[in-house]
Amino acid sequence: MEGIDVLRIPGGPGETAAPAGLRVHAPARLHFGFLDLHGGLGRRFGSIGLALDAPAVTLTARPAERLDVTGPEARRAAAYALAAAGHLGIAGHAALTIESAIPAHAGFGSGTQLALSVAAALAGLAGRPFAPEDFADALDRGNRSGVGLAAFTQGGLIVDGGRDPEGNPPPVIARLAYPEAWRVVLILDTGMTGVHGTREVAAFRDLPRFPEPQAAEICRIVLMQVLPAVVTAEPEGFGAGITRIQQLIGDHFAPHQGGRFASPAVAEALAAVAAQGIAGYGQSSWGPTGFALVPSEAQARALVASLERPGPLRFLIARGRNTGASVTAL
Repeated sequence: MEGIDVLRIPGGPGETAAPAGLRVHAPARLHFGFLDLHGGLGRRFGSIGLALDAPAVTLTARPAERLDVTGPEARRAAAYALAAAGHLGIAGHAALTIESAIPAHAGFGSGTQLALSVAAALAGLAGRPFAPEDFADALDRGNRSGVGLAAFTQGGLIVDGGRDPEGNPPPVIARLAYPEAWRVVLILDTGMTGVHGTREVAAFRDLPRFPEPQAAEICRIVLMQVLPAVVTAEPEGFGAGITRIQQLIGDHFAPHQGGRFASPAVAEALAAVAAQGIAGYGQSSWGPTGFALVPSEAQARALVASLERPGPLRFLIARGRNTGASVTAL
């Protein structure tokens, strides 16, 4: 599987002995927006997003006589373990310790990264190969966006081609390394969560069809502005393109999230970001997490210093992560 060293255990020819356990580390992702919610060409959704070095899922897995899960998001992880074990046809007995988790329902793709991390751990302990796309249906992942699956396997800046009429997982159609010097200032609202679950399903059901001209504009921006700007390391063009996509998508979803941005506090911070002349900013997925795109660590630190004040917001400086998840022996 691309992007992950999968341990094959136990001992067929050339295979290693079963390790005492495994450690899985998986990146969060930002979802910058959908390419084509209109769907008139046969494929719907399509996404652009970025793997991040923080926050992240880190868990350990060891053989055990039963399934035992501890740490943050333990209940959620246990449900994923049962689903993954059922897909693999194994008992799924393991001691899983969640050392760190991605904030849930905040726009980081936490469910996908936790689910795939748990499945990779169980597959590794059982000596099975692991390919995330094979687990998408069993874990109920990748229903609309393929960015989370690709962030787990490859990292980087990712564009997927949307779901076909048969509902197959979205194919990755572009993957680029994110410039190492660039930073992402994450703006987290600790007082709320984004739209998810039945509310998310209802939103996609009830919203009017996305206008075809706006879908065409987004696709043009991605192909002729955003992707070239990453290749040539031109942060202003990249940021401006992402911001325009955010405007088009955010206004479409505004009736279900209370405005272009879900969190009033994040919206206020993003207005301050725009006032400073920063070209790239927006909200990841349903939020409430906002982001600002800056070309250096120094600019990221200066921006955070200008935005910090008492209240529900927390700030984190992240890098793009150009590799996928890691699975290593303990």
